[in-house]
Amino acid sequence: MSLSVSRRLAAVTAFAVAGLFASAAPAALAAPTAVAAAPTPPDIPLANVKAHLSQLSTIAANNGGNRAHGRAGYKASIDYVKGKLDAAGFTTTLQTFTSSGATGYNLIADWPGGDPNSVLMAGSHLDSVTSGAGINDNGSGSAAVLETALAVSRAGLQPTKHLRFGWWGAEELGLIGSKYYVNNLPAAEKAKISGYLNFDMIGSPNPGYFVYDDDPTIEQTFKNYYTGLGIPTEIETEGDGRSDHAPFKSAGIPVGGLFSGADYTKTAAQAQKWGGTSGQAFDRCYHSSCDSLTNINDTALDRNSDAVAYAIWTLGAATPVPPGQSFENTTDVNVPDSPAAAVSSPITVSGVTGNAPATTKVDVNIVHTYRGDLVVDLVAPDGTVYNLHNRTGGSADNLVQTYTVNASSEVANGVWNLRVKDTAAQDVGYINSWKITF
Repeated sequence: MSLSVSRRLAAVTAFAVAGLFASAAPAALAAPTAVAAAPTPPDIPLANVKAHLSQLSTIAANNGGNRAHGRAGYKASIDYVKGKLDAAGFTTTLQTFTSSGATGYNLIADWPGGDPNSVLMAGSHLDSVTSGAGINDNGSGSAAVLETALAVSRAGLQPTKHLRFGWWGAEELGLIGSKYYVNNLPAAEKAKISGYLNFDMIGSPNPGYFVYDDDPTIEQTFKNYYTGLGIPTEIETEGDGRSDHAPFKSAGIPVGGLFSGADYTKTAAQAQKWGGTSGQAFDRCYHSSCDSLTNINDTALDRNSDAVAYAIWTLGAATPVPPGQSFENTTDVNVPDSPAAAVSSPITVSGVTGNAPATTKVDVNIVHTYRGDLVVDLVAPDGTVYNLHNRTGGSADNLVQTYTVNASSEVANGVWNLRVKDTAAQDVGYINSWKITF
């Protein structure tokens, strides 16, 4: 993320179902028509995203410790991403420009097919500052966009819209690469881009969950995804105008995106709903040498990577893809101090066809004075136990977390239980709520 700052003053407009992402819709339908179901967005493997980050880290280490514009590490980063996309069947274009006396590069990747007059684009900047490897800023966004593009290839996706991905150079010098791309697009080509999604810093170590409030349709898409996880979001303000969506927005193209926070300080209220540490920056290593592989929160990176794919699949299909069906228990259940027995909170699931998915989501909200005492299990209707949390987290309080469980061997319908046991003395709490999403 670059250093220049501008602030948004416009209020959020209402979300319209027939918004900017609808293709030409008929004025009326004479009779009901069978419509193919929209393809299901994939669960992006966190291990794959982190493997890309490891490669970017190695590239930086082998090239003076950074991946900055005009340095060998940046060109090597571009070559790595391009190689992956070429092998996956994308049509790639390397666009060059000059800034500060050095050659810069943008990488554009087009997925074959889709309406060429309605282009959905997603992008991220690939350069780092000179002081470090830039693993969160912005290896995180670049790796998630890359892995989503590769997931498009693995799925053989045939969306309604034409999909295009971009990795920008010299963002840290003032959005140079993305400005160059937008400014050199003919007016007719700009008009074909129905939306641009930006992902800059999505794995911050003390993360927040921020959604751009620019285009209401894109904004609502991301909010729908997080609502399905039971995670509250906030409007993104810290990075407004400081990343590569700004040139697209200035050109009149609808924009949106995600952000997990930079050097602003997490408040107590934000820590209460998201976890983490209040009074501390979302990313204490922002633009510093310590922005390394250890400067990533895996949970935030996993959730946000899945959200990238959710948006591409949903908006690319021009058909809303609803979040999975959810069931919730909000009744407080006291968790007695050790050595008392475990307690359970039940949810009765009905109306779900077949087995639970391999990506069953379990949202847990437990208020407790020492989460390192807790063992938390999901118990399936047949008694099968899936451990979610086993005395980790140390002396921190509360457990507010989303877990992904491969429960594909379980019939979805029936009584599921969240089972919680306090395993050490002197700390107490209660199950505030929990939710299971299929």
